[in-house]
Amino acid sequence: MGAGDRARRDDGQPPDRAGSPPPSVDAAANEPHHDGLAGAGQASGAGAGGPANGQVLLELAHAAKSFGAVQALIDGSVQLRSGEVQALLGENGAGKSTLVKILAGVHRPDGGTLTVAGREVTLHGPAAARAAGIAVIYQEPTLFPDLTVAENMFIGRQPLRGGRRIDRKTMHDEAAAIFRRLDLPLDPARLARGLSIADQQVVEIGKALSLDARVIVMDEPTAALSAAEVGRLFDVIRTLTAQGAAVLFISHRLEEVFAVCQSVTVMRDGRHVLSSELAGLTAKDLVRAMVGRELADRPAEGGGAAPGDPVLNVERLTREGVFTDISFSVRAGEIVALAGLVGSGRSEVARAVFGIDRYDAGEVTVGGQRLKKASPTSAMAAGIGFVPEDRRQQGLVMDMSVQQNVALASLRNLEKGGLVRAGAERAMASDWAARLKIKYGRLTDPVSMLSGGNQQKVVLAKWLGRKPGLLIVDEPTRGIDVGTKAEVHQLLVDLARGGVAVLMISSELPEVLGVSDRILVMREGELVAEFSRADASAESIMSAAMGQQEPADHGAGR
Repeated sequence: MGAGDRARRDDGQPPDRAGSPPPSVDAAANEPHHDGLAGAGQASGAGAGGPANGQVLLELAHAAKSFGAVQALIDGSVQLRSGEVQALLGENGAGKSTLVKILAGVHRPDGGTLTVAGREVTLHGPAAARAAGIAVIYQEPTLFPDLTVAENMFIGRQPLRGGRRIDRKTMHDEAAAIFRRLDLPLDPARLARGLSIADQQVVEIGKALSLDARVIVMDEPTAALSAAEVGRLFDVIRTLTAQGAAVLFISHRLEEVFAVCQSVTVMRDGRHVLSSELAGLTAKDLVRAMVGRELADRPAEGGGAAPGDPVLNVERLTREGVFTDISFSVRAGEIVALAGLVGSGRSEVARAVFGIDRYDAGEVTVGGQRLKKASPTSAMAAGIGFVPEDRRQQGLVMDMSVQQNVALASLRNLEKGGLVRAGAERAMASDWAARLKIKYGRLTDPVSMLSGGNQQKVVLAKWLGRKPGLLIVDEPTRGIDVGTKAEVHQLLVDLARGGVAVLMISSELPEVLGVSDRILVMREGELVAEFSRADASAESIMSAAMGQQEPADHGAGR
């Protein structure tokens, strides 16, 4: 089937399906009993009796799902073929997560059909999805740290020998055979504790293969991986598809989509809007489909045209074993980026500035006043806002409502007689939700119900409500879609134009180059280079981050 046959219309309607649907089958009734992994060391593709490449393994058509008044999925459709990697793209809130949870058996759709290997199935739970040959690998694997790799792979379905004792040798041998099949040197006998995120994902892939999964869904698998680990994961994906599997690959990094995928499905506002071969499409084509509009390449003129007086001064800040002799300033109306490789100490410097972590030497001044060490209260009183890297664990209280989270840093301004005024809290949240275009059902809904991009906007609203003079943002667009990312970038630029000093930590070079007025590069806990917006390039920043640049003078930006 060629690209012309495969493409779907922009209104989300899939091509007509030939013939009437097969009878419904409850996949849960067919869950296999594990009796040893047959042929674990053999390829499972067409040459091993598996499906021929190009055969439709799974089709979800016109799926719909609502949660109360919120319609998360209106028309979700996707078709996966043997031997193919398909990208699933869309803004946060487009319905991707809901679609994935339907495939995983976590949610049952309100409407639509799911066909697996030519049979219409109803998934009554995750076990039914596994029985149907569908495996989902999430961004953050959930392994038992004190069990071995093999034990994690076969948890709950270990092979047994006489006396119903676990046959550890068989389990170890089958796990080793799967890793040989993937050409990966992972020891099945080692404990999961201490495994890198990349190796944990390999264990999850091995678990999927031990279940004889033919459809593998990977949800943001590269978000926490280094470049080398991403390359290894792509090799594993290519091995899987060469052996006949179908892979659904979800990522916000378009360069990865073009590197590993052959086709793409795009969702927008809960609807499927495009399915096509990737050949012939550009990144701008995909962005246009995702957001329904063109995005500017970069905000005009960075932060502000003429930065004012220094707001933040950091003098020879040192924390033994973490960072050493860090000095820089951030002026009013200026966006300064801290760039560098993961582990270079950027986030640790930001946490020390805000008072979360203690430092051993040096000083931090804001507006000429020295800040008390290890005191976030003092930092907040001085007009500093801090958007942390991990919004779910450090930036939000997930069980609290949207409006409670927005108001969390401003409770003293909203209280009367020691009690928070609900009306004032609601008015503040409503105002900032409108300003930042936060998508939500009700302000009283738990913030956990929002998409990642909208959760990030809630964190920003929490601090912007305090009208900070200095805003520290750590990885402000990690894990959010391209449309929301552009909105956050423009928000930072607008804040700088309004006179706010912005210190941004980012691992994404396009973001650093596109938004910042100045770029400071850290390496192994030291400040090693400084670039103006005009002089910076991806090559120069990476060279400095990897130790190919002369050390910067202390007092950068003075």
